[in-house]
Amino acid sequence: MSDLPILKLIAVGKSYGENRVLKGIDLDVMRGEIVTLIGPSGSGKTTALRCMNFLEAYDEGEVWIKGQLLGYRSAGRTAKDRDSEASIAEVRRPISMVFQQFNLWPHMNALDNVATPLVLAKKMNKRDARAKALAALTRVGLEHKADAYPARLSGGQQQRVGIARALAIEPEVILLDEPTSALDPELVEEVLNVIRSLAQEGMTMVMVTHEMSFAAKISDKVVFMEAGKIVEAGPPAQLFGNTRTPRLQQFLKPWLERSLNFVSEGVTS
Repeated sequence: MSDLPILKLIAVGKSYGENRVLKGIDLDVMRGEIVTLIGPSGSGKTTALRCMNFLEAYDEGEVWIKGQLLGYRSAGRTAKDRDSEASIAEVRRPISMVFQQFNLWPHMNALDNVATPLVLAKKMNKRDARAKALAALTRVGLEHKADAYPARLSGGQQQRVGIARALAIEPEVILLDEPTSALDPELVEEVLNVIRSLAQEGMTMVMVTHEMSFAAKISDKVVFMEAGKIVEAGPPAQLFGNTRTPRLQQFLKPWLERSLNFVSEGVTS
């Protein structure tokens, strides 16, 4: 693992009019690291994630990807210093994103949903793009669904196609925005298994999730956000087992109580 962060946020802020939704976010993501953002709804987790690849244009601070400033020509910038779209695309090239909603094209089968961005964005020829897309589908266990259209896929399978699409561009970092939130409970595990396998391969990931047990098991670093700020950050053993802030204790209390109840029921049954 490199000594320099592959992704770095310095005092990142974001406002929508008078509503300041991010308030000075500092975060380092090292190569090969799994960083998970947790917190109540409206805490700024998704906005922070979207600022990491400039899907949301942050208006304070800096985002650096592999030592390059994202979105602006200089650190001491004004709004007029926004970089060109070509430069923004080049800086964020190492990053891909998986969304809450699957965002698949309904008129294309799974293979073409993965291959088409390679043709449009990477200017790859169709034959090579389809070969790379099939390899990505194989990686998420869906090569047998290459010809299936989204309407014929389960929610879990659609999300796995979304992950395959993110993988096909060969990213160095994947951002995942609540990848299981749109799924029925019985379909969550198949998506989590794919994410586990990527973690085992050493993929760098930043993930927003409400799956606390999964976050505790898979993460190298957990970041708890509240009201646009980072309240506490550290290894899972600290945040889930030795929390330092009353607000995080309050946030985790329902999950901890459910976990204890499950253990207790398992012991007494």
